[in-house]
Amino acid sequence: MHLTPAAVSQQIRLLEQHLGVPLFQRLPRGVALTDMGQAYALPIRKSFSEMQAATEGLFTVRRKRKVRIRASISYAALILAPQLKLFHDLHPDIEIELSTAVWSDRMDSEAIDLDIRYGTGLWDDRNIWKLNEETATLVCHPDHAGSLGDNLSVRDLLAAGTVPVLGSENEWTRYSNHFALDLSSPTVWIKVDSSLIALQTISAGFGTALILDSLAQPFIDRGALISPFSHRLPITQSYFLVAREGYGEQDDIESVRKWIMAIDNVDRPLG
Repeated sequence: MHLTPAAVSQQIRLLEQHLGVPLFQRLPRGVALTDMGQAYALPIRKSFSEMQAATEGLFTVRRKRKVRIRASISYAALILAPQLKLFHDLHPDIEIELSTAVWSDRMDSEAIDLDIRYGTGLWDDRNIWKLNEETATLVCHPDHAGSLGDNLSVRDLLAAGTVPVLGSENEWTRYSNHFALDLSSPTVWIKVDSSLIALQTISAGFGTALILDSLAQPFIDRGALISPFSHRLPITQSYFLVAREGYGEQDDIESVRKWIMAIDNVDRPLG
């Protein structure tokens, strides 16, 4: 209280005068509460405790809680990262630690709370949620499409050079069969290991890629790429959110999980 003992004694005497009853017995060595003082102290202590709790809850700067997310590099860069400012505005007390991986199929580190993976969802983890249903489309730079003439065809576009993403090579055949295009194998210009790299590569002005709509849309929205055809190929794989065991016991992890699910407005637990 930053008061001397004499000042405290004076305040006690003034309080006793105000209440009209003695609160302390003056002893040769120290003081002791009177019966009335003891009865008065109980509710007073509770009031001070409530004041302290209210002060700490409203005005104490708390140390941020950390939630560690690992995500597919394309999802992290193109979908999650642009949304993180919104999460910070909603939950300024939670710190996000975001790491990336090209491929992952297991929680191989205790330093991960939430994992965003691309695949079928058939993993051993117990806590899995599907984030979205995916379709894919052909995308290229507008100048590249224009260089192939006014009557652009899928066949001409694929013959000019494609950028396949490793692991999805069979999607080109599915694309041809699904839309009955009877296409031959496309001309491969360069192969890359992620959709993010494919999108950045063709944004330079050359090549075509078959990319998930959810990942291509930011490039289309800012005019860096176009989708010259209306074909949308249903994709059997999707992005999934995986939570480590015991995630529900920590409110901060659950807050992040619900927020990620809300990006796609779905919340369908699979396991």
